[in-house]
Amino acid sequence: MATSKFYGTGRRKKSIARVYLVPGTGKITINKRDIDEYLGLETLKVIVRQPLVATETEGKFDVIVNVKGGGYTGQAGAIRHGIARALLQVDADYRPILKKSGYLTRDPRMKERKKYGLKAARRAPQFSKR
Repeated sequence: MATSKFYGTGRRKKSIARVYLVPGTGKITINKRDIDEYLGLETLKVIVRQPLVATETEGKFDVIVNVKGGGYTGQAGAIRHGIARALLQVDADYRPILKKSGYLTRDPRMKERKKYGLKAARRAPQFSKR
């Protein structure tokens, strides 16, 4: 039997994560580096593992991720989204658990565009009476 690979695409802000789940020991590799090496903050590592913990599949799959764009927080959110989508391919019965936790929902919050006459999206130039 050929090794089965399950795929999911995750997105958040400007980050796009391509996630592959391969039956294994629970090793998470992000851009050919270990999760501990790639993500510094412990909270981001927890965010990445949330779908696996919710579905009780933490030690069953090796997670291989290719992620680009955005910062570390956006990338962690994109990876979580991708893992959740890949888990649906593994078993459709995980859907209610993942949906209830909100891991399947694409976070629509994006950076607001800068407007003319302002210094940033909402930041106005300093006001001076004279």
